[in-house]
Amino acid sequence: HFPKHEGKSLIFCAIPHGLAPLGIVGYAFWSKLFTNRLCRWTAAPIVLKIPVVGTLMKYCGYVPAVTKDIERVLSTGEESIGVILDGIEGMFMSSRAEEVGCVLKRKGIVKIALRTGTPLVPTYCFGHTKLWTIVTDPFGILQAISVKFNVSVTPFFGRFGWPLGPPFRRPVLVACGEPIPCPKTEAPTQDLIDEYHAKLMAGYHEVFEQHKAAYGWSNRKLKLK
Repeated sequence: HFPKHEGKSLIFCAIPHGLAPLGIVGYAFWSKLFTNRLCRWTAAPIVLKIPVVGTLMKYCGYVPAVTKDIERVLSTGEESIGVILDGIEGMFMSSRAEEVGCVLKRKGIVKIALRTGTPLVPTYCFGHTKLWTIVTDPFGILQAISVKFNVSVTPFFGRFGWPLGPPFRRPVLVACGEPIPCPKTEAPTQDLIDEYHAKLMAGYHEVFEQHKAAYGWSNRKLKLK
């Protein structure tokens, strides 16, 4: 369906990351979601510096996940932005009994939305956490290292039990909620940021509950941390 804010740039805030967010990997290259505008998805700056891979991603439209680049895209008024909000930390939430989104402290994107007056779109990617089996250590060392350097250093298993193998055959559903209008505010206060961050968190729960039965997860819960 088309949202009420058709014609404006949007910020799609997708979770969870999983090992690789396959639901949106090719999106920046070809699709126009909700409006007739291309969406420039973001990636960790270090990923965009990888030979060949980084060049291909930039060719497809990816931009560094840093404030100045996101605001530069939005300032044109011609394109939307997409972010995987839980980032690297979200990779370590795979294969759990419940869906987990590490987003309660991720408020930078809300500040950008307020500064630019861009609506936020809560987006949930069903299936991302089931595409691979992530190897985690009980002390969280691999997670801490990955988060610190903003790049994954964890082994994983894919189809047929192969180390570093292809993903399991699982359906992936990308579900979007209604845009959350953000008033353009040159210097948003922390209280205002917290208010709209809370609306985004509520949007995640709403879109998850609305679509989980259709995906086959009627009894599965979403936890935000």
